[in-house]
Parts: sequence; structure tokens; C-alpha cells
Amino acid sequence: MQRMQQPNIPRIERADAAEVQRAFITKVYGWMALALVITGVMAVATAANIEVFLPVLRGPGLIAIMFLQLGLVFGLGFAINKISANVATGLFLLYAIVTGFTLSTLFFVYTADSIGTVFFVTAGTFAVVSAYGYVTKSDLTRWGNLLLMALIGILLASLVNMFLQSEALMWVVTYAGVAIFVGLIAYDTQRLKNMALGLSDDGEVQRKGAVIGALALYLDFINLFIRLLRIFGRRR
Repeated sequence: MQRMQQPNIPRIERADAAEVQRAFITKVYGWMALALVITGVMAVATAANIEVFLPVLRGPGLIAIMFLQLGLVFGLGFAINKISANVATGLFLLYAIVTGFTLSTLFFVYTADSIGTVFFVTAGTFAVVSAYGYVTKSDLTRWGNLLLMALIGILLASLVNMFLQSEALMWVVTYAGVAIFVGLIAYDTQRLKNMALGLSDDGEVQRKGAVIGALALYLDFINLFIRLLRIFGRRR
């Protein structure tokens, strides 16, 4: 695998660059952690009051919520340069709330203990892989492109399997998804680390960059969690 070229700059400038990267990634992790907490609280609260929310989680209501999730992700991604940092933050946190609402259904498929266990396994995996993506000198760009193409492939396979209802294909997609999202965690971490040096010092720009970066890692985390839960979760 190719190595990233190190810029030929004085040591003091390299130290400053490393500090900028650490500060930015810390902000990204902070927003991501906040979103995960909000999602978890929302999921537990919804599951505990399912008699209130069950009508919404059935049929057209759930489909509408899923379209809302897609709209929030794509809207935030495409409009990030046109909206304020406060609006970007609000949309991101709204997405975390809506995701928690939909993930509450997991409590009726899997035991609470197994959900908690898999969550911590996912957190540990994320920490190790993200740390690798941050410190590695290898250029993960090429792998990132392959992973994105593979992601499109498993999404299409999942759509097809909605009609085929093939258990074998479901497990292939699940295990492939684990590998893909593990790779994307490392890739996105390195991408965000490099992106930090291209952002201006403007606080508004820094905050929007941190929010959109947190969204990318949040999506990686949630998708990895769901697939690991499918593999290791104990069903009710």
C-alpha cells in the first residue's frame, strides 16, 4: 500500500499541524458521542413507552420516518456550505433523535443485555479502528473508493433481498457490511484528519466541518452496530 507523502516543512509547523488535527478530531468525536447518547436515550425512552409510539412505528409511519432520515442526511450533506453552523448542528441532532426513535424497535427483537453488550463491542471496535486510521501513514484513499463501491453493492443486494427473502444472501450482506464499515471507519478518520488542515480558522467553518465529520463517523458506527447485533444479538 502506498505511503502518504510527508510535507517538507519545519518541525514547528508540523507540530502546529498535528495540534490542529488533534483539536479538530476531538471536536468530531465530541459531536459524534453526543449524537450517540441522544440516540440511545431516545431509543430506550421510546421502547419504554411503546404503547404511545407503536402506531407511528407501523406501516406508513415507519416508512415516512425512514424517508425523513434519508432527507436529513442528504440535505445536511448537500447544503452544508449554504447553511449556518447552528442549522447544521440542529439537523444533525434531529437526525440522532429520529434514528433513536427507529432503533427502539430493536428492543423487541433482541434482549436488552445483548444490545448493551454489542454496543460496547461496537464502541471498542470503533475506537481501535479509528485510532488506526488516525495514526497510520498508509494512504487509505484507494481503499476508501473501493469500500464506497462495495457499500453501494450491498445496498443494492439488500434491496433485491427484500423481494427474494433469501437468508443466505442476508448473511452474506451482513458479514460483508461488517467488513465494509470497519474499513470506512479507518478511511473516514484519516480523511477527516487530513481535512482539518484545509479548513479555515473561522469558527463557523470549523464547527460545520466537525458536525459533518461527526455525521460520517456516526453513520459508520450505527451501521456497524446493527450488523454486529444481527450476528451476535440474542433474540427474544
